[in-house]
Amino acid sequence: MDAAFSVVHDGVQRSVFASGRSNPDPVDLEIGPVRIEIVEPMRINRVIIDAAEHGLEADLTFTATTAAVEEARQIKYDGPLLFLDSTRATQWGTWTGSLAVEGSTIELGDGISATKDRSWGARRVQGPADGAPQRPPAVLFLWSPIHFDDMAFHHLTFENPDGSQWAHEGLVVPKIELGASVVGPGTEPTRLARVEHRIEWRPGSRRAERATLITHSLDGTTDDMVLEPLMTFQMKGIGYGHPQWGHGAWHDEIAVGSESYTEESLDPLMPENIHVQQLVRATWRGKTGLGALEQILLGPHQRYGFDSYLGSRTR
Repeated sequence: MDAAFSVVHDGVQRSVFASGRSNPDPVDLEIGPVRIEIVEPMRINRVIIDAAEHGLEADLTFTATTAAVEEARQIKYDGPLLFLDSTRATQWGTWTGSLAVEGSTIELGDGISATKDRSWGARRVQGPADGAPQRPPAVLFLWSPIHFDDMAFHHLTFENPDGSQWAHEGLVVPKIELGASVVGPGTEPTRLARVEHRIEWRPGSRRAERATLITHSLDGTTDDMVLEPLMTFQMKGIGYGHPQWGHGAWHDEIAVGSESYTEESLDPLMPENIHVQQLVRATWRGKTGLGALEQILLGPHQRYGFDSYLGSRTR
């Protein structure tokens, strides 16, 4: 059982990690200084962090403002070996409450934009395994949940190095009033016919300088959504690809640790730094919104001019 909480504040990303034996009760969502409470299923969650000695404390409540949408199932084999078989529920809402970073308290007031996702299934994680060594995956993954005032937008894609897609999603999701039902008439998402992407890559890295999503509606309408990155969140800060705190690695019956760093101190082409989420400002159909652009680009990608497994663009 692994947990992590991470905050980017004043240019520094701070994380606290906890790991140990899984609780026998699957709804006991507490390990070390991290606790999640399901106040109302699929509507209200509370996240409590008690890690003052690691510079992080929080008491935050997520309240949904959309239905939870189940993404397309994602299945990928590496030869005969299963690499990924999972799906994800994504939901938009607000965070209220407060957090403290190195003793400095941040109050969220009436609430700020929030996205919650919960994936389940099987995926390859780091650590020893029986059998022959496995080659590293080659994949482009984009995941972009966006808040607009009256609705939410969602897109994901998994691509092979030749640009062919093996999972794809494009949705527009209605928003509801706080406290209203998140199921029933008026909450169902509308599917887009497809979403294409055009990414301008930051030199010397594998992350976006700017991105455009070309949305194609079922009625034939085409619109450009422009995503402008505002800041970067390293996904290793919550364990993804972390060389020590990666998911599924046994540490002890209970182990707790922390770390902090600035973006400028990291080599963006090191394997553990490839996977990021960028906070982005989105412009689409005359609306301005805020959301995330999650990115993993491992291996070559023909259309974008990446020829090596981890290097920057060569053409």
